Amino acid sequence: MLLLIAVLFACFLLVGMPVAFALALAAFPVFVLTGTMPPTVAIQKMVTATQSFPLLAVPFFIFAGNLMNATGITERLVRFARLLTGWMAGGLGQVSILLSLMMGGISGSAVADASMEARLLGPSMIAQGGYSKAATAAVLAFGSIITATIPPSIGLILFGFINEVSIGRLFVAGVVPGLVLTVLLMATAWVVAKRNGYAADLAEVPSWRAVWASFLDSVWALAFPVILIVGFRFGLFTATEAGAFLVGYALFIGFFVYRELTWEKLYEATKGSISDLGMVMLLIMMAAVLGYAVTIERGPQQITELVTSLTSEPALVLLLVVVLLVVSGMFLEGAANILLVTPIVLPVLVNAGFDPVHMGILIVTLINFGGLTPPVGVIMFTVCGILDVKTAAFARAALPYFVAMLVFFVVLALVPAVSLFLPGRLM
Repeated sequence: MLLLIAVLFACFLLVGMPVAFALALAAFPVFVLTGTMPPTVAIQKMVTATQSFPLLAVPFFIFAGNLMNATGITERLVRFARLLTGWMAGGLGQVSILLSLMMGGISGSAVADASMEARLLGPSMIAQGGYSKAATAAVLAFGSIITATIPPSIGLILFGFINEVSIGRLFVAGVVPGLVLTVLLMATAWVVAKRNGYAADLAEVPSWRAVWASFLDSVWALAFPVILIVGFRFGLFTATEAGAFLVGYALFIGFFVYRELTWEKLYEATKGSISDLGMVMLLIMMAAVLGYAVTIERGPQQITELVTSLTSEPALVLLLVVVLLVVSGMFLEGAANILLVTPIVLPVLVNAGFDPVHMGILIVTLINFGGLTPPVGVIMFTVCGILDVKTAAFARAALPYFVAMLVFFVVLALVPAVSLFLPGRLM
């Protein structure tokens, strides 16, 4: 039956069916053909999947991110990032990577960050920085992965919810890997810029006074992830309560600090949040049906038995799971991948002796990395579509960044302290 589910799911994807409906229909045989469960159970699973207090963090953080973008904070962060890195080789490419780090504390979505930066910085990188369209798309797409690692990452929320792992610990654990990835990508951008002669955006290093003034102007946004970490460290709020607090925080900044949030912008932010949330919740509901069907058919147990029959060496188990995640990331959108695949592979890794928080950071980053690879690379297609870039050209320009990501994954997998240092000290 598991093979039939997999074949149906693959066929539905190949014919272009939306992922959410492919998830639910692939589970159809379990509820209809086997007689194990009545079809009404599928409806119950859809409903119960939405009845979760931790899951409230998703709409709160999505809404907070959209509110932040409506308050003028993005423009302030661009100016601050430009002063910090615009004078380096690579100019606006460096700015885009640093901006992704800062935006990680606001949007929580790699696709949203890539889309925003492609429109905001893409044309200037091509016109002024000397970047080709493909090189521009590569920098922006890979930089967006940082956003999915730094709290409040929507991917980490979904992973914690579906696998019953502390979302607060996942948030804190994502900080150091996000910083490490930022340094690696900036170093790669510097090497690429030196080799190709990409111009700096600023003629000289800005004064400390200018940097400090820009920092003060952006401090409300930069405080966003700091508030999260401090709140989790001292038990001031859970992940869900943090989302509610940050919605109020964003409204306060927009109306009373920067005074750029109008009722029209608030309406647009609300409308965008509802659209984003509808997509995420539909995936959660349909994935719950398929996940239950796979559980009934003992899918996780069978995969665990298969992996352990092949090897009992933890490093090889991890390598097999990494290969599986890279392949699944080539065909599934990030949220669907987290909801469908992680409940199957995480027990295998925990059984091999790996920490679930450590694996959560690695898995979510790997899954978002799948958004950069065909045939279903959502991040890649988003950036390439906005900048009018061919997939083949993007792949060629992205080669140095693929190497940087490979180095990052090796470090992240083999050095657990990269992920676990902060949670161990603060929580």
